Amino acid sequence: MLQRSRIISLDVHNISFNDSLEQITTYGLQRKSGFVCFANVHMTIEAHNDPWFREELRKALFVLPDGKPLALACGWLYNKKQERISGMDFMPALLEKANSLRAKIFLYGSTVDTLDKLITRIGSLYPQVIIAGKISPPFRKPTAEERDQHIRYINDSEANFVLVALGCPKQEKWMAENYPAINSILLGLGGAFLVVAGIQKRSPVWMQNMALEWLYRLVQEPKRMFKRYVYTNLYFMILIGKDLLKKLF
Repeated sequence: MLQRSRIISLDVHNISFNDSLEQITTYGLQRKSGFVCFANVHMTIEAHNDPWFREELRKALFVLPDGKPLALACGWLYNKKQERISGMDFMPALLEKANSLRAKIFLYGSTVDTLDKLITRIGSLYPQVIIAGKISPPFRKPTAEERDQHIRYINDSEANFVLVALGCPKQEKWMAENYPAINSILLGLGGAFLVVAGIQKRSPVWMQNMALEWLYRLVQEPKRMFKRYVYTNLYFMILIGKDLLKKLF
């Protein structure tokens, strides 16, 4: 059984990038029902503030440290060297695996335009990947009938992997609520769709290594991201600071 590190209120799995990729690929080929979360500071604070959401995340097969601060916190709090497992790195790595295996991918979320561009890009870079289907759900919560139609469409596609982009915490809630009825492994990849599709650029590597990827996104979308990053980052550091003081004293 995998070890976990409690980061504030979130239990993060301690696993390497390559091992997580291999295990998730195996589950996908088996069409195992389950879901994978790529946890960042925002998700950690959402889980801290919402006990119901926190419990839902405990159902995940993997909660992987997408954000550099979470990977670093494993070392600060538990003296564990934890590799960052970013969704933006994981998605192309999984597509490369799917390409070699001729596996089936289903795309759920985002806009029709983004999905079309993403499918074109996947077809160019990973020509052996089979796009089993796509759904751009309504921005509002789907009705029970729509939900059932979506699940039926996903299952009928016989997809190995369902890549989900609804934004945090919406995509994690959707996966946690619906994964038992879906015969595929679900991965909440959020903003990775835009980057892999070539719509947005990712931050330079030096910013990623210095845990400053949030700053790059803030510059790209200041109005949408300002409140989220200022609040969540500051709150995260306060809570981590409290936990560090408990360890010391």
